[in-house]
Amino acid sequence: MRRYRFLFEQMVRRELRQKYKGSALGVLWYFVNPLVLMGAYALVFSVLLKVAGGIEDYPLFLLVGLIVWVFFSQALLSAAPSLVLNGSLVKKVRFPRESIPASVATVQLFTFLVMLAVVAPVALLMRDSLDPALALLPVIVVLLFAFVLGASLVVSVLHAHFRDVEPVLAAALLPWFFLTPIFLPVEKMPGVGEHPWLGDLLQWGNPVAPFIEAVRDVLFAGAAPTVANLAYLLGVGGGALIVGLVLFRRMGRDLAVLL
Repeated sequence: MRRYRFLFEQMVRRELRQKYKGSALGVLWYFVNPLVLMGAYALVFSVLLKVAGGIEDYPLFLLVGLIVWVFFSQALLSAAPSLVLNGSLVKKVRFPRESIPASVATVQLFTFLVMLAVVAPVALLMRDSLDPALALLPVIVVLLFAFVLGASLVVSVLHAHFRDVEPVLAAALLPWFFLTPIFLPVEKMPGVGEHPWLGDLLQWGNPVAPFIEAVRDVLFAGAAPTVANLAYLLGVGGGALIVGLVLFRRMGRDLAVLL
């Protein structure tokens, strides 16, 4: 990747140009989706269903969770078909094939960082959450990107072999979205009070949940994540990246033939 870093940079630039080509608002469209979702879900959960009682600044609480989820989901949905869409390039040029899904994940990281740069000052001002724990935010983002990159490598190479992966992933992300503590903390989710094991399952059985909780702890609550949470993030982020690289290199040997 270091040897082909110029090619990788050009891939990222191309992805950015294609993503916002012909758009008057450009990267600002990345703000529209979370903001619209925040408004809709804040209305449903805090006004109509009235299940968000006791959570101060609920729209901000919701937005912090949404931007993490949008980064994760959009990276996977964009990475899944990336090798197939770049099949002609794979066949003609010799370069690290990992750079294709990696460039897609990097573009999503860029837009996530832009959104985070806007949300973070608002959260710090509204919540008075400026705390030394804020220094952990870059570490959390790096581990989140490692997790997203590893998952992107997995879905891209699997989709190159089995073209059902992208639609299956799109279908799976919808229930996954509602099982993730975006709208409510884990302890307030339905059924957790009666079944404590359900809370553990939602917290630790869902690899996205601890990342959302960690970002919320730092930005929304002004507190450092627990040691157990940080250890989990390290294990999931590093583990996903290793699994993604190993699987990609094993299954990616015959990409030129498949594509």
